[in-house]
Amino acid sequence: MNGNYYAVIMAGGVGSRFWPVSTEEFPKQFHDMLGTGSTLLQTTYARFREMLPAENILVLTNERYLSLVLEQLPEIEEEQVLTEPVMRNTAPCILYAAMKIAARNPHGVMAVAPSDHWIEQKDLFLNNIGDCYAFCSDHPVLMTLGIQPDFPNTGYGYIQYAQEYSKGDFFKVSHFREKPDRATATRYIEQGNYLWNAGIFIWSVKEILKAFQSHQPAMYEVFQQGINVYGTSGERLFINENYAKAENISIDYAVMEPADNIYVLPAVFKWNDLGTWGSLYKELPHLADGNAVVNAKVVFEESAGNMVYTPSGKKVVVRGLQDYIIVDQGDTLLIYPKDREQDVKSLPGKF
Repeated sequence: MNGNYYAVIMAGGVGSRFWPVSTEEFPKQFHDMLGTGSTLLQTTYARFREMLPAENILVLTNERYLSLVLEQLPEIEEEQVLTEPVMRNTAPCILYAAMKIAARNPHGVMAVAPSDHWIEQKDLFLNNIGDCYAFCSDHPVLMTLGIQPDFPNTGYGYIQYAQEYSKGDFFKVSHFREKPDRATATRYIEQGNYLWNAGIFIWSVKEILKAFQSHQPAMYEVFQQGINVYGTSGERLFINENYAKAENISIDYAVMEPADNIYVLPAVFKWNDLGTWGSLYKELPHLADGNAVVNAKVVFEESAGNMVYTPSGKKVVVRGLQDYIIVDQGDTLLIYPKDREQDVKSLPGKF
């Protein structure tokens, strides 16, 4: 294991489109969404743990989830959990992590990945990450992984790369594109040089700090003031007093779009961002008639294309339903059409 390599797992989101399982008190990354026996956070951690020492894995989360992280990842120390005292977007927390790693190891190279993605073919993922670690160790670049699109998805952002500008398997990024309509997404796929933006990044701490200093000088200055407290007992107090001063902005807008040294590696593993119940349904094993089940014992009658998610051992009978999401969680029962899955996030406000 290379002691200069680090992983930063982002685990602060709420996952409102997975209500009623995912709530502000207990978000989806802390649930076993796929019925595998491990939570999404634990699965993400385990992947990185195969190539990194435990002490080189950090978790970014909201301070309210500190106890959940430590409970689910008993191998790590509290000092490895970087907590946000207020909700901000991805740029401030990534800058915080980079500052902390740089204070410990100025030669560090860090991967940043969400805690709640589904990744098949783990070995291929680790190979891609390892190649990026090595490349970013030797080149002054900011790297992202792009997913080969297999259909014109309108729910993801896209990465356009310049096929004529490459360093081996790595291509220079031309543009980041917002979520397109279907016609535009179809055109992207036909052109052949567009990838889905998975939100997985790799870079040396030296290069990402240089990028923040150039493109987000005010935010950089906020965190630079704590350069002498990272890794000490004064770190938490400094963050609590200063974190709210940082702008609420994503890493894409803050750094990736204005920087001119962005490269992408077209990934070879299968990936899904697990953003909705429908995306979860897609990755589950399907029974006859396209039904899928997590934990429950279900009898389907004249029903097709449904997903049932319940506590372990729950007995469910479904008759005469097609393409529905059925979720039993605590005091809530959700029965909702899959084609309206984006509306699920608005439902908690109705109670």
